[in-house]
Amino acid sequence: MITDYGYDVFFIVTGICLALALGSYFFIDNVIVKTTIVSLTIIFFIFTLNFFQDPERVTPQEDNLIISPADGTVIKIENVFEDKYMKSEATMICIFMSPVNVHVNRNPISGTVGYFDYVKGEFFAAFEDKASLKNEQTHIGIENSRGKVFFKQIAGFIARRIVADLKVGDSAVAGKRFGMIKFGSRVDIYVPKNAEIKVSMNQKTVAGETVVAVMK
Repeated sequence: MITDYGYDVFFIVTGICLALALGSYFFIDNVIVKTTIVSLTIIFFIFTLNFFQDPERVTPQEDNLIISPADGTVIKIENVFEDKYMKSEATMICIFMSPVNVHVNRNPISGTVGYFDYVKGEFFAAFEDKASLKNEQTHIGIENSRGKVFFKQIAGFIARRIVADLKVGDSAVAGKRFGMIKFGSRVDIYVPKNAEIKVSMNQKTVAGETVVAVMK
C-alpha cells in the first residue's frame, strides 16, 4: 500500500523510470550501457516503492501509553526542559529514520492538538545534535487527561518536505496517520518527566505499535 502523502512523487518517479527503461531498451545499442541503465532504474523504482509504503499497524489501546510516532532507531534519550508547549522538565527520545524506513508518522497519543508550528531551517544530517535546533521542522503538541506530549518532525540532509495534516483544535487518535517526512529524517518526542521510558538506545521502533513510554 502506498501512502496518500506520496502519490505525487511516486507517480512522477514511476513515469521517469518507465521512460528511462523504455528509452534505453529501444534507443541504446550497447548491451552493457542498456543493462546498466535498466538495472539502476529498477533499483531506484524499488527504493521509491519501499520508501512510500504504508503498512497497516495495530496500536495498543491503553490510554496511558505513548506510542512511537515513527519507524526508526532510538539515537538519544535525554532529560531536558521543554519550553514551547509542555513548559516543564521532560524526557526527549530521538528516533532516526533512515531512507529504508517507513516514513509515515502517527500520533503518539489520543487527545487534542494544542500546539502546531512550522519552523523554517537548514538541512543538516538528521542524526546530528544540531539538527534538532537548526533544521526545518514542525512542532506538534497533544494533550489529554493524562498530560501533554510534544514532538518534532525534523527534516534531514536529503529530506526536503515535511507533511503534517494537523492543526490546533483537531482531535488526535493514537496510532492514526498524520503526515510524513520525505527521504530521510528524524522525530524527537518529549514525554513527561515522570513517565516510565520503555525504549532503550539503538532500539528499533515501529510507528503506531512500539510503546516508548507509560504515563503515570
